Amino acid sequence: MKVEVFNIQGQPTGRTIELPEDVFGITPNEHVLYLAVKQYLAGLRSGTHKAKEKSELSGSTRKLHKQKGTGGSRKGSIKNPLFRGGARIFGPRPRDYHFKLNKKVVALSKRSALSAKVLDQSIKIVEDFTFDTPQTKAYINFLRGFGLNDKKSILITPDFDVNIFLSSRNLPGADVVEAEGFNAYDLLNSNSILISESSVEVIGQLLSPIKG
Repeated sequence: MKVEVFNIQGQPTGRTIELPEDVFGITPNEHVLYLAVKQYLAGLRSGTHKAKEKSELSGSTRKLHKQKGTGGSRKGSIKNPLFRGGARIFGPRPRDYHFKLNKKVVALSKRSALSAKVLDQSIKIVEDFTFDTPQTKAYINFLRGFGLNDKKSILITPDFDVNIFLSSRNLPGADVVEAEGFNAYDLLNSNSILISESSVEVIGQLLSPIKG
């Protein structure tokens, strides 16, 4: 699968690059994408919710009135969950929402997300570049060249570039991740994905399924 390569100004260079078909050209697996997004969002939950149950609530244990003869129901405790200010029945308790996915499932989710973005024509390959110094304005101009200055975008670099990272850090919706660090949610949550030229090879090595 051949695609155009763009320069930092967002203009075609006249060159093309071959994208691995088994990474960028598969049929997206929707269920695997669902699992990957669910796992990511579950990992963001703090799980610190807590409600007091009957044994944890402070209050008198005296019986409110005698068992019989009142014409009303039996009431054994002011902490009864049916009363205002009473305890909570089966209330939430602190828990960890994180769950594990098989490595092959995670890799398939990334391939599915990349392939889905290729089908949407939301992926562009950019020539390798860097900045001499961290400069937010330079990154804004970079995004403006692709028409992404007011949209969610993600730039995938082959490794950590401190100047690019710092230049994008203050821009909401403009993420920069390494080729080893992105996930399916990052890709699906972006309007457009910019992949530096050297990252294509890294992504291919990391995600190409082992044959045989």
